[in-house]
Amino acid sequence: MDKLSHYDDAGRAAMVDVSEKATTKRTAVAHAFVKIAHHVLRALPDNPKGNPLEVARIAGILAAKKTAELIPMCHPLPISHADIETHLETEGIRLVATVTTTAQTGVEMEAMTAVSVAALTVYDMTKGLDKAIEIQDVYLVSKTGGKSGDYFRHSGAHKK
Repeated sequence: MDKLSHYDDAGRAAMVDVSEKATTKRTAVAHAFVKIAHHVLRALPDNPKGNPLEVARIAGILAAKKTAELIPMCHPLPISHADIETHLETEGIRLVATVTTTAQTGVEMEAMTAVSVAALTVYDMTKGLDKAIEIQDVYLVSKTGGKSGDYFRHSGAHKK
């Protein structure tokens, strides 16, 4: 690739024209970790705002569906599935977003947006107990479908 796809020949930001691309099933998985103090983790079941993990899951799903409204050059996509897995660990909460569509472009940004908003929601729901909460390690885990092929972060592999 000689240039970034979101710029035209004059160097202006541009939405990629996907009208000639094939409609295929595409899935993306993204990850985030929210580092939280032990006393905050212990207090999660008693949160007066509700279950932070369930609220974060719902916020992430809604965010995936609104990605094109937040990221200027993203295409509005028909999301066929979106979910956030939450895993309570000793140092915090691991979040994994999975988003699927059948469309002409991928859902990497939708998965990244979903996991980021889910992490921000965990922060919002627990910040009253500790302002030092950290959102860490936001990244794409994998993507499947489309012309550029599949990508799997942990193996470093990119398959066409």
